[in-house]
Order: sequence, then structure tokens, then C-alpha cells
Amino acid sequence: MSKNVGMTQVKLSELTGIPQGNISRFDKLESHKDTHTVLISRALDISIEDLFEIELVQTEENHQ
Repeated sequence: MSKNVGMTQVKLSELTGIPQGNISRFDKLESHKDTHTVLISRALDISIEDLFEIELVQTEENHQ
């Protein structure tokens, strides 16, 4: 997750019902369960977009 909101993974697990191990691996995964992203964003009171760092890659085709 891209922001540090001062909440432990255990507390977030308790609030969301998502196992702590899944929360621990959240940053390492390339895909996420939709329900997990919604539950985490609600528990942290942030948007789903705030959970991810998006790096836009500009290609030659997009640049022209």
C-alpha cells in the first residue's frame, strides 16, 4: 500500500476480516481480490486509487 496511515496489519485485519498474511503480501501481489481492495480502502478511509502507486510509461506510440 502506498500510504502509511499508522495502523498495524493486525488491526487492519480485524477491521476488514482479511487474514493478516494477505494484508502483508498486498504490496507484493500483482492482482488483488476486488473485495479486499474495497474493504481495505473503506477501513483506511482512502480511495482505492490511494492503495496503489501507478507508474505511467510513455511509449513512442503514445508520445507522437
